[in-house]
This record gives sequence, structure tokens and C-alpha cells, in this order.
Amino acid sequence: MNSRCLKFSLIALASMGAAALANGASPFHDKPDSPRSLPGDNLPPFGMLDGAGHLVPTPEIPAGLLHRGPGAPPESTARGPSLGLAVDAARAAVAACLKSGYRTGVTVIDSVGDARAMLTADGSDGSHVFVAMRKALAAIAFNTSSSAAHDAVTHDSSLLAKVSPAMFVEGGALPIVVGGETIGAIGVSGAAGTPIGHQDEVCAQAGLDKIRSRLK
Repeated sequence: MNSRCLKFSLIALASMGAAALANGASPFHDKPDSPRSLPGDNLPPFGMLDGAGHLVPTPEIPAGLLHRGPGAPPESTARGPSLGLAVDAARAAVAACLKSGYRTGVTVIDSVGDARAMLTADGSDGSHVFVAMRKALAAIAFNTSSSAAHDAVTHDSSLLAKVSPAMFVEGGALPIVVGGETIGAIGVSGAAGTPIGHQDEVCAQAGLDKIRSRLK
């Protein structure tokens, strides 16, 4: 690439980055790694290994485009439980499962599936919060418990169209509904027993009950 083309490319990249930041987006075209990636798990196309095992170099972008400054607009305006409520719900769900002898992970998501809070009980496998998030995505998509979603899909294959590769359609998650609108979901994973996810869902209910009166 000659110097003129390189200069044009960098100017174009900088321009796209400025426009992206103006819209609250990343200038690097971050994207999910695969269809099974969770919402928000968007990866920049550099600083990581490529398919050949090479570290992808960081592009030359003006420093002013790398960081959002103080007072920048929110990155997301999706409706969902506040951070405080999400943490309270997750803590209550973790505590409910611990009281029953189960170490779990709990995830609370907003209306578009982005995580608001993820908590792992002491001594619990850290993977549980991600399974819990996948259950919560199913609860949002079907606007019901993930156990009910599982039953529905099992008996009606046409409903598979509502299932994304990122979902785990088993019991353990409940939608968070305010005024008839689903604003998020709480998912729990890691409790044993049958049917799968039953005890997880009991704990999710405890978390939801903790914040229900404060939801708005």
C-alpha cells in the first residue's frame, strides 16, 4: 500500500471512529465471536490471536478516539432493573440457594439481554453465571420462565424460531415484568436436582421477590 492510500485509510478509519463515538458505539467494529456469544460479548478485531495464532496489531487511531470522555452519553438506554436492584436480586438468589445447600451463579439482565449484575457464590464454579445468563435470555424471548420455555419448545417445534444459539433453554430463569412489560430477567445456575433447573428457578424467584415491590 502506498503512502497516499495509507493516509487515506487512516483518515477514513478516524472519521468512522468519530462517527461511531458520536453514536455511542465503538470505533473498532466490535462484534460477537460466534452466534453463541452472549449479548455484550463483543470483541475488537485486534489485540487477540487470529486463526493462525498471530496477535492482531492495534490500528493507528488518534488517541482521542480511544476513550469516551467524562460526561459522554450512555452507551445503552435499554430499560432494565437498576444496578442496585439487580445486585440485590442476585444476592438474594445466591443466598436462597446457599441456604438450601447449593453454590450457584446468578445473572440479572436488562430488556435487550445485556448483563446488569453477575454474582458467583463462594466455592462455586465461575461458569454458572454465563449459563444463568443464557437461561435468562430464554426467559426474555418467551416472556415466561425458562422452564416453561423448555416445555413449550419440546411440545411445539415451530417455537424453535424464537431460540437463539446463545440461549440455554432449561429451568432456572424468570422474566422481570413491570406494568406488563418485560424489562429483564434473572437466571440461576449450579443447583443440583431434577427436573433440571427446578431448584435454580426457586432461587431465582427468591431474588425476584426481593426487589418486586421496588420495580418501576
